[in-house]
Amino acid sequence: DPLPPPLPKKQLQRAESLPEPGPSQRCRGDPTPWAGSILYSIPPPHLQHEEGAPSSITPPNRPSWGPKKPLTKSQSLGEPVARSSLQRAPSPSPAELTFGMADGELGQLLESPAGVCGVVLGCQAATLARLSARIQEELTGPEEQQQLLEAELAGKSWAALSILDREPCCESRDAWYFRVGFAFAQTQLVLAAKVPKPCCTCLGVQSSLGAHCSIQRLIGRFTDRLPQEMVLPGSTAEQNQSPAGEEPAHLATCPVLQVFISPEVPYQTLASFVKGSHDLHRTSPGHYERLACLLLLQVCTGLEHLRVQNVGQGDLCPENLLLVRCPSSPRSLQGKEASLGLCLPRLLISSFFKVKDKHRPCSTSQEQDWTKGLAALPSLVTDELNVGMLIYQILHVDIALENALQFRSNRLPEIPSLSIYSTGLKRLAMLLLHSDPCKRVSIEQARSILQVLLWGPRQELFARSKKTLALLRSWVEVKRALLLLKFAENSAGAGVSPSLEEWLCCQYFKEVTEHTLYQVTQALYA
Repeated sequence: DPLPPPLPKKQLQRAESLPEPGPSQRCRGDPTPWAGSILYSIPPPHLQHEEGAPSSITPPNRPSWGPKKPLTKSQSLGEPVARSSLQRAPSPSPAELTFGMADGELGQLLESPAGVCGVVLGCQAATLARLSARIQEELTGPEEQQQLLEAELAGKSWAALSILDREPCCESRDAWYFRVGFAFAQTQLVLAAKVPKPCCTCLGVQSSLGAHCSIQRLIGRFTDRLPQEMVLPGSTAEQNQSPAGEEPAHLATCPVLQVFISPEVPYQTLASFVKGSHDLHRTSPGHYERLACLLLLQVCTGLEHLRVQNVGQGDLCPENLLLVRCPSSPRSLQGKEASLGLCLPRLLISSFFKVKDKHRPCSTSQEQDWTKGLAALPSLVTDELNVGMLIYQILHVDIALENALQFRSNRLPEIPSLSIYSTGLKRLAMLLLHSDPCKRVSIEQARSILQVLLWGPRQELFARSKKTLALLRSWVEVKRALLLLKFAENSAGAGVSPSLEEWLCCQYFKEVTEHTLYQVTQALYA
């Protein structure tokens, strides 16, 4: 009889993975020095003819491509390991990209709908944000260190401080400032002791403000008499001297004062700077008026921060705006500019009040009438007036408040055209001091106008091409790339830390959009 047909062979499905390779299956020698190399596919000579190598994994007629990753128990034979892991892994964001990222992850991102252009633009924006945060930390100090210092100063008084100067290093309208030393973390820090004048009553508000580069920060407070070696303006050294064994004369008459400690030590007020810069404005108008734009920009960013905190400025005048030296000199100031003292200082707002408690005194009868008529408008409307007045004061143009409000004049005083910034500052002053409060630009818009004056786009951009959103978007993308290249080139130079101006520039290109630029250029170049 014919034999029955053979039964079909049963195909076994492998349900388990290969066992983990034991010590005898692993290659002898440490592959670490060459596994991460670009040429890791070529094994070292001492491993090319290694005895005991698993021939089942690497046939002799096929070159080795580096050590094979053993299969885990969750992976079966024949499963594409790399592909499955990439499919399960979430796509990284541009902010997470680094130069050392694996090509598998990078390739997955390049296949996204955004494409290469979207990836590059996202990386630029993320890098600018990181750079901005790092520069700000260098300018203001690490936040953790400030909090530790504040905790260390709790409960301290004059006894824990060393008096560095007998007389104030700076006097504002509402306080005196003395340089004091404090030992902290095996270093001697130089701090400012703020002694308020009797008229100042808003420091409780200041203690609750969040940290900001343009807002004075208070990290300590105590109540005590003024030490004998410290002299307030108006007193004499003879008044502070007493016969031996007797109580010093000034302690018998000096009241108990509330003292505040600040990490920023001011060296002068904006009023003192403006008063002493007439010659600088005349001889170097371009440099001076650019510096004026940068100082006004710091005022606007500080006012924006106060608005978020529901706090207003108490007396926004040049006498209450403090100037603080930055920790390092900017690399761009060389030669003539450095000799002229054009290093940009930090500007600090130092007088505050709660918006709901605002009672601003009126200096003229015209302003009283104007204030009554604006009772229904937001209280922050005076910020625009004050910044508009600051423009004239910094540019050494006399102006009275009633003239600014156009009660006695139909035109604002003329600002001389001395540099490429003069026309823009004049236009901004007019928009801030408009007689109709509804037609004034806001502090946020004033900040954007100052940024355009400093870093563009300038009007010549629209001389050859019509102003469109596409043109402005392309301008922003190119300028961001050039700014990052500038930082990269500077980092390979002398190693000087970025300056305050570079940080302000980073802030601008980190946030600006083509829509904002369209509106700002319409208002500025109208």
